[in-house]
Amino acid sequence: MKKIGTLLLLFFTFLSVQSQILDPVKWKTSVEKKSDTEVVLVFDATIDYEWHMFSQFTPDGGSQPAVFQYKNAKGNYELVGKTSESPYKKVYSDVFEVDEYLFENKAQFKQTVKITNPNLKSISVYLEYQACKDACVQQDKTFEFKLPVMVVKASDTAVIPSIDSTSTAVAVDTASNHETLKAATTSGNSTDKKEEKTDKWSLFLLTVLAGIFVTFTPCVFPMIPMTVSFFLKQSAGGNRAKGRMNALFYGLFIILIYVLISLPFHLFESLSPDIFYDISTNPYLNIFFFVIFVIFATSFLGAFEITIPSKFANKVDNASNNSGLVGVFFMALTLIIVSFSCTGPALGLVIGSVLSTDGGATFLTIAMLGFGIGLALPFMLFALFPSLMGNLPKSGGWLNTVKVVFGFIELALAFKFLSMADLVMDWHILERETFLGIWIALFGGLALYLFGKITLPHDSPLQHISVGRLLLGLLSLAFTIYLIPGLWGAPLNVISGFPPPMSYSESPYGVGNSKGGSATSTAALPDGAMLGPHDIITFHDYEKGLAYAKKVGKPVMIDFTGVTCVNCRRMEELVWSKPEILSILNDKVVLISLYVDDKKELPKDQIYTSETTKKEITTYGKKWSDMALTKYKANVQPYYVLTDLEENNLNTPVGYTPDVAQYKAWLEDGISKFKK
Repeated sequence: MKKIGTLLLLFFTFLSVQSQILDPVKWKTSVEKKSDTEVVLVFDATIDYEWHMFSQFTPDGGSQPAVFQYKNAKGNYELVGKTSESPYKKVYSDVFEVDEYLFENKAQFKQTVKITNPNLKSISVYLEYQACKDACVQQDKTFEFKLPVMVVKASDTAVIPSIDSTSTAVAVDTASNHETLKAATTSGNSTDKKEEKTDKWSLFLLTVLAGIFVTFTPCVFPMIPMTVSFFLKQSAGGNRAKGRMNALFYGLFIILIYVLISLPFHLFESLSPDIFYDISTNPYLNIFFFVIFVIFATSFLGAFEITIPSKFANKVDNASNNSGLVGVFFMALTLIIVSFSCTGPALGLVIGSVLSTDGGATFLTIAMLGFGIGLALPFMLFALFPSLMGNLPKSGGWLNTVKVVFGFIELALAFKFLSMADLVMDWHILERETFLGIWIALFGGLALYLFGKITLPHDSPLQHISVGRLLLGLLSLAFTIYLIPGLWGAPLNVISGFPPPMSYSESPYGVGNSKGGSATSTAALPDGAMLGPHDIITFHDYEKGLAYAKKVGKPVMIDFTGVTCVNCRRMEELVWSKPEILSILNDKVVLISLYVDDKKELPKDQIYTSETTKKEITTYGKKWSDMALTKYKANVQPYYVLTDLEENNLNTPVGYTPDVAQYKAWLEDGISKFKK
């Protein structure tokens, strides 16, 4: 039975190796004639089931974005604006610790081009992108767009099919796969809609809670009994139904006003679909948000009050004396204006947080709707059911405490915006250790405040602290203690996505540890070697690595990898880190890691044309990719090959293998054959 099992395993492994050359993204192109001088180049991508490719705008520090290069533009044509793309999906990468923008099932890219050379017959576009599933594929394709004769009227639009792309990968596209792909696309779109719906509901519920919490601030909470008493007087005057109806409309008008604030952003988005992406990635806007939130937070802490000009507030208040629904509307507007010193900072945080995502104006409207409902709900509830008023706590110093707590939290969140700007500009001002140090100081300060060790300008004298304040102080202290190991390299999964990634730090191994405790010094490394993951001696040059293997008499493990390969990092973090694997990689093989997305240019005398793809190989990344494709018939990453000193395979190469025992067995199998 064991022999049969082994034969079956070898058989299926053989089949899997034969299909290592993958082309998971199929392309169709066309040309749309826009006017007598302009055309639109259209790229339609169909992505295989469970695969995804990345947007042009996926943030730095993550996977490889799609990059379009328009050839021979000078004197022939001009690009009009940026290359637009269909809506992408945002997914947080726990490996790179950044949000990644990706497409599943299908994607479309468009580029408007103004023709300046009437004799131009075609436009060539070179595209580089990464597609991932369990493994990643670095792909590059060249598209040739045949241009129409520019004689039709500007109002006409002609669609001209173009030539399919050529690729470095062998296409895998059979008729039997078509129906499966079609079904998978339908299923995938359904899943995307469900996930988007979940995101919207989560945003809505969070902003409702934010609106409710704001009612427990000094500017809003005292207004509740005053407003409720006004509507109760209307009911007591013999018109109970009118009093309740006005209370209901009062709440609805509060919600309406907040929703109206979001409407201009829909106009901005219609004029520029990329506006929310531009806002989220623009370093100067992120710095602006940082400054605004610091001002708001300082106001919450009691340094000053942010108020609407009294002249404007008085005019609105006078308008609220009108009878009917007009008066009720201006009452709602008066509440929003008068309470601005407390609601303004929270409102700014809601708007800024949504603008820094890819949710667009729709998400902003949902956020404002939720915030308005949360703020209006207590007023409507107590006006409709006044008997509940007896359960409200009395106003007092605790209201200012709530406001100060919000101030500390808002100040901490403000640094996320500064961090975004720092990451985009690569300033290295707010690296991971600095960011965590600031948060440790802020939440430690909050804990001291809640324990009564720090007092601020508007605090009431404190003889003792309440149980609620004690519990909140303990929670803040516990969170502060949780953050501290992050300075020494702890992943801090609870706040993943907030601090900069580990790679963006003074020391990737944590404060005070430059090499993670490794005994290997840089001076003792072989020629051409460096310390790789977990301080494994690693070569990035194949020839130098092979020469060292011959010198020490060890087998070679080639690691075809990529800087932006997610599963490569998972293998390094979750498999290579295991003691039984790490000892093998350190002592029994020579590791050569070849990065297929390395953009470093080859020396001019090493540039060549690939025998497989017939393309010019100009970078180290393309050289290693061509080596994998030509020699091992593979274009996926990660991809591991064990060879002897004559460059013969010791066993069957493997790809992404998260099972530690299986990966160890593969390593030991190859090493045992080398010894023979």
